Amino acid sequence: MKKRRLLAALGAPVTLFSATLLASEKLYNFAFKRVDYVPETSADKQKYASAYWSYVDWLHRQPVQTWQLNINDEANRLVATYVPASTTSNRTVIVSHGYKGDGETMANYAYMFHQMGYNVLLPDDRGHGQSAGKYISFGWQDRRDYLGWIARVIKNNGSRSQIVLFGVSMGGATVEMMSGEKLPNQVQAIIADCGYTSIEEELAYLLKRQFHLPKYPFVPIVSFINRHRMGYFLSDVSSVEQLRHNHRPIFFIHGEKDVYVPSWMLKKNYQAAGGPKKMWQVPNATHAESFWIDPVAYQQHVTAFLANYLPQNN
Repeated sequence: MKKRRLLAALGAPVTLFSATLLASEKLYNFAFKRVDYVPETSADKQKYASAYWSYVDWLHRQPVQTWQLNINDEANRLVATYVPASTTSNRTVIVSHGYKGDGETMANYAYMFHQMGYNVLLPDDRGHGQSAGKYISFGWQDRRDYLGWIARVIKNNGSRSQIVLFGVSMGGATVEMMSGEKLPNQVQAIIADCGYTSIEEELAYLLKRQFHLPKYPFVPIVSFINRHRMGYFLSDVSSVEQLRHNHRPIFFIHGEKDVYVPSWMLKKNYQAAGGPKKMWQVPNATHAESFWIDPVAYQQHVTAFLANYLPQNN
């Protein structure tokens, strides 16, 4: 009888630990594993569907080019769509897409910058779209990949290129993380729309909000799984730490009613950022909705910011 009680007492923690590991593995695959489709947008943004598809149709009518990096390395091959400006321009914007999206999902921003006279590069991030990769890196590996896209723009368009880095949601965090890298002088400004502070804080926040689960023990276990599969812990993936090393002009945009990437993350990123900086918190906008609420006002704010930092002779 005592032996049975002892085995039962020992078995309960083992069972709980096994269940936690299994749940963490499922969480990791749900959040980090690539999907070969673009998930449907949230219900609150369905009202923008018609406008969204009109931008996608516009993109499909453009004389685009397909660019690739790491062509001979199937496991690391990256693909992007390049939209040349209507008239020859030294200005190029590299647009970083959101979580489980691809370059095409940024067609509205491509249209905006194209109207502003920019060449537009729309990469599919690692683990998304036509690019290779089994897992999503939430901007961390992408920040290095984008250095390759920057080099490709300069090679294609010349040393007088004026490059803007622009991203939304995960893409916003990606360009924030790029800000801490050694960037060529041609990169002259960064615009980050609703980027998170770190993947660790974002995951912990969403676990609590969406699944009513605590940070511990799930986030540390997921971090350990990611270290095994991707080579780094989640604590390494930080916009805040990268922004501390920034010295380029950076414009932070964030929806006032964003509950997916909460506004305290905007303020933490803004406070951390070095270099000239500006912040625009858009009234009544939810996550990644700032453009859709008023595209004209959005373009005006972006244009005004860039006019301060990009030379006029383009």
